Amino acid sequence: MKLRILFVLVAAVSMWACQPEINEFEPTKGNADFSVYMSAGNSLTAGYAGGALYRSGQENSYTAILAKQFEAVGRQGAFKIPYINSEDGVGTEGASLRTKLVMGYSTDCLGNTSLAPVPANPNATLQELAILLGTSVAADGPFHNIGVPGAKVTHLIVPGYAGLNPFYARFASDASNAVIDEIGLIQPTFFTLWIGNNDVLTYALAGGAADEITAVGTFAASMEAIIGTFKTTATAGAIANIPDITDLPYFTTVPYNPIVLQDQALVDQLNAGYAQYNALMEQFDLPHQISFKLGANPMVIQDPSIPTPPGYEMLRIRQIESDELVLLSIPQDSLKCGYWGSMKPVHGQFIITRDEKSEIDAAIVAYNQIIETAAQSHDLALVDMNELLNQGSTTGIKMDGVLFTTEFVTGNAFSTDGVHLTPQGNALAANTFIDAINKKYNARIPKVNVANYEAVRLP
Repeated sequence: MKLRILFVLVAAVSMWACQPEINEFEPTKGNADFSVYMSAGNSLTAGYAGGALYRSGQENSYTAILAKQFEAVGRQGAFKIPYINSEDGVGTEGASLRTKLVMGYSTDCLGNTSLAPVPANPNATLQELAILLGTSVAADGPFHNIGVPGAKVTHLIVPGYAGLNPFYARFASDASNAVIDEIGLIQPTFFTLWIGNNDVLTYALAGGAADEITAVGTFAASMEAIIGTFKTTATAGAIANIPDITDLPYFTTVPYNPIVLQDQALVDQLNAGYAQYNALMEQFDLPHQISFKLGANPMVIQDPSIPTPPGYEMLRIRQIESDELVLLSIPQDSLKCGYWGSMKPVHGQFIITRDEKSEIDAAIVAYNQIIETAAQSHDLALVDMNELLNQGSTTGIKMDGVLFTTEFVTGNAFSTDGVHLTPQGNALAANTFIDAINKKYNARIPKVNVANYEAVRLP
């Protein structure tokens, strides 16, 4: 009996000795003061998602997640967000308004029903949505999250911007203010800034057919003014750079060759229809030829840059190249039943051409150099969102058992609008901010488990 008891004791001691040492994570603020945190930016900062601003989207913005995590390292008081009083939300659709987009069932022109983004409330009237967006919440401020959907870096320094953007007007403390004037009302000790995406994104969303890319010098001056305003009270902060926006699902989901032909007679008819075009292209020594075959075909698009002789402007069409992009906004029924891309050239507002993509890429490189230089000169943490999206579009990102990619809907990172983040994507962004802040300021801010947040909800 004694021998048996001794054996059990020895075994127990051996098992205890083999247990891994448990080091408890002790949050520390490092060299930064997080007591008063404030964030500025555009729709990504505001919590806009699914094409709209809505309550739970704001509650799950990366800034709201950061504010919660900063409590462990000394953040005090409420983190005030200019909440909109709706879960269906309100967003812009061209010159009109709509509720957020959710996954639902949609029937196309061929009678096929499938999952697709649909308005959460298709019966919401324009008047109802206008009232919702136009209702001021300024009395509940000042606010710690001053992200403004639609804002460019230049817009944050414009006095009276409330008169130009209803998303700012609804929470502006004074209609004559610039957005950066709200900073003085909070007097933050720490800030985050993610701005500049829209300075090139709005051009891309219009297929290069509207808006302009912000000039590099103007971008630099505006960024310096914003950071300088924050630094009047904040001793530390983090700024994020701009990802390659053409890797977003909005630009990668629709293929360049969606014209699928299964009837040789139709192939012959289309080729006969473009025979004169091909002959004239050859006559004028222009490089483009249009031809169709059985299977998947590149769509025919408008291209005003083709140098045709006077009087032959109708020849400024061609087939899209494989490295050019088709926007998610292209009407699918027009492709399926309206002969877009085959008999009817697709308008440039739905296409990013090779030249337009080069302009976008060059702007992003220049903007990110400005942001990196600003981070260095102001001694701020630099958050590399460009590299994060690059990983998502190539290898994918695995975190807490969740795989993030740039696939539309199924990639977990992006919402139903193909541009803005899901709550799970915001958790990933927040953790990326935390990594950069911890490294820069020798802090130990706890990260969140991204698996605790939702991606796109399916019906």
